[in-house]
Amino acid sequence: MPTDIKLADIDAAATATFTLSRNPFGRLTLIHDDGTVYEGVVPVRAFPISAPQGGIGMMSADGHEVVWIPRLEALPAAERSMIEEELASREFMPEIERIVEVSTFATPSVWTVQTDRGRTSLVLRGEEAIRRLSGNTLMVSDSHGIHYLIRDLMALDKHSRKLLDRFL
Repeated sequence: MPTDIKLADIDAAATATFTLSRNPFGRLTLIHDDGTVYEGVVPVRAFPISAPQGGIGMMSADGHEVVWIPRLEALPAAERSMIEEELASREFMPEIERIVEVSTFATPSVWTVQTDRGRTSLVLRGEEAIRRLSGNTLMVSDSHGIHYLIRDLMALDKHSRKLLDRFL
């Protein structure tokens, strides 16, 4: 007879207890429940765009996962705050809210965009720098390697969609 396994039971089994602190250099130090100390751990989101609050691996300096965190909000406030600070300092992906203008429809072209972090310009090297992540979600990479997210293509205004259609 099959046994019912609840997600909460899996989460409890998959997550080891640990404490988190910062060393004198400001890097994260993780002390595992078995007493193992890991200096310089780095949080990495499993699904940074589709599920940013779920599935975070704490990676050791040599790239091995030492702790899996199924849900960030399940952590105590102190640990959650340190992880969120660390993620914020490493992650930079502005969201494009509006495409103001495009210098030319040939590439490379300069785009002036309004993002959630303000107005900026980016250089699009080619159409291949625009990638579809899912149905209406796009990622635009500029010539400096900065990634911009268009979370919902259909939420853009008509002018922005018309400009973007020339490149898709």
